[in-house]
Amino acid sequence: MKKTITIVILLFIVAAFGGSMYYLYQKNAEDPVVYETEQPTKQTIIKKTVATGSILPLEEVLIKPNISGVIEEVYVEGGDQIKSGDLIAKIKVVPNLNALNDARNGIDESKIALDDQQRNLNRQKGLFDKGVISRVDLERAQVAFDQAKQSYGAANKRYDIVKTGTAKGYGNAANTLIRSTVSGMVLEVPVEVGNQVIESNNFNEGTTIAAIADVNKMIFEGKVDESEVGKISEELPLEITVGALEDIVFDAVLDYIAPKGNEENGAIQFEIKGTLKKKDSVFIRAGLSANASIILDRADSVLAVKEALIQFDDKTKKPFVEVETGDQQFERKDIELGISDGIYVEIKSGIDEKNKVKVWNEVKPDEFAQN
Repeated sequence: MKKTITIVILLFIVAAFGGSMYYLYQKNAEDPVVYETEQPTKQTIIKKTVATGSILPLEEVLIKPNISGVIEEVYVEGGDQIKSGDLIAKIKVVPNLNALNDARNGIDESKIALDDQQRNLNRQKGLFDKGVISRVDLERAQVAFDQAKQSYGAANKRYDIVKTGTAKGYGNAANTLIRSTVSGMVLEVPVEVGNQVIESNNFNEGTTIAAIADVNKMIFEGKVDESEVGKISEELPLEITVGALEDIVFDAVLDYIAPKGNEENGAIQFEIKGTLKKKDSVFIRAGLSANASIILDRADSVLAVKEALIQFDDKTKKPFVEVETGDQQFERKDIELGISDGIYVEIKSGIDEKNKVKVWNEVKPDEFAQN
């Protein structure tokens, strides 16, 4: 029995020893860890935030009628260049029956008053010829007749205006002729012949006949999140990219940041505007969607490394990198950082272009040789 136990113990010891030897052999047979290195390079680092929005005219004027009616003719279309005073459309007046009736009654009343003053003037002339009244009385009768005649003529013009929108002698001032109040490009004409339009007054903004703007003065209008609005300020440079215009960047200047934000989809958004420096060779259509890169900071041709190579001390939280001192031998170097764009970070001090910085990814020797 004792002999059997002894044999089992010896076999266990032999097996354990053999296993240990095999483990050590496998361990020694594994390829050693190899770390790649990268050297600092000169980079232009731009720290920026992005806002989404669209390209709009600096000033867009909506042309509205000052009389209600039906569009009889349209003389312009989108894209036309027009000047202030140019004819845009003509309106056919559909008179209001109550207003037309009142104007007609005004004519009748003024005609009665005119006939009465005509009879009085004739009577006064007869009395003056007989020497019964003085010239002053005759002149007073003449003035009253002239005033009645003027009122009768005004009543007729008022009737014509109510009925047709214009009157004899008004020419270009006719309400039925809609003219441009500014010079620029016609952006859109939202009405067609036959459409009914409403006049612009104190109680109604009226129907838009045309939208006109100077397309040489365009702005970017967009929104930024509340987490970014504290980083920006007016007069910062913008780089505008338009989705419809590939590989073209427009410069702009941030002119306006809204003092109050509005909630959209659960987030507070602040409106911003920037004046666009338009390129004469490129035509930008109003309303195109665009992105604005707001330049927060910039460093040209500075020493930089990839941000992924930077490490931070657990205790001091200060940055450092490991620099190669020999074959796969590295030494810690404390560094001072500048601005970062999320990929590269500026190195102000601690290392130079000759240093090789350790990359924290393990590669096998055959992979390292291929690289």
